[in-house]
Amino acid sequence: MGAETPSVILEIDGNIARVSLNQPESLNALTVELAQGFLQAMLKIKDNDNVRVVVIKGQGRAFCAGGDLSFLAGATQEKARRLIDPLHEAIEIMTQLPVPVVACLHGVVAGAGVSLALACDIVLAAEGTRFNLAYTGIGTSPDASASWHLPRLVGLSKSLELLLLSEPFDANEALQLRLINRVLPVDQLGKASEELLMKLAKAPTFALGQTKRLVRGSMQSTLKEQLDAERDSFCACVQTQDFTIGVEAFLNKQKPSYTGR
Repeated sequence: MGAETPSVILEIDGNIARVSLNQPESLNALTVELAQGFLQAMLKIKDNDNVRVVVIKGQGRAFCAGGDLSFLAGATQEKARRLIDPLHEAIEIMTQLPVPVVACLHGVVAGAGVSLALACDIVLAAEGTRFNLAYTGIGTSPDASASWHLPRLVGLSKSLELLLLSEPFDANEALQLRLINRVLPVDQLGKASEELLMKLAKAPTFALGQTKRLVRGSMQSTLKEQLDAERDSFCACVQTQDFTIGVEAFLNKQKPSYTGR
């Protein structure tokens, strides 16, 4: 796409970073331009201390239909890396952001689109959203974190079933599998996502970031290591303005107004 129509749009709306996949004519299929644009968006968010929550959406009729097969046709290893490497770097940055990342899904979510959604912290989907891991359907293995997140979400056996068979499933099944958090009517997805974003943007940001880090790191930790990490995070939170605000509000039976500091 041309410079006037970026593949990824980043808007900083107060404390909310809004990331839009913007290749609607191809159902936001993953191109080199989109992967690089997504990486640049994550880098900018990482460097913006005012951001307290991130939301990722797809423009048009789909969230993301997976890799751009017209680009991948006859691909060499070098060509595949040009597509995958920036996306992987972006996902690594995204999962390490000290703020929640919300995905809003609709339409088609396939291949790397599913993988990207799995890497987000909270996932909302409209009724009628269709999912498919799709990788073996085109003779390849997963990328974009699917093989890391899926076993942690649904276990080994179900992960292998979803990945090996590449069978489609709908939003309700995705919810039952705990791949997503909520299913909403299409006409309510926008309102519900905005309410969630506002709630997270007004929450104690440092505490949310510490909680995200603890949970995401727990699978690699022993119990002793996790207990130590919890102690250290709790002690770090105690030093924040938001902890003081939260405790005082609780003791005075008032609603806290967190600053994100």
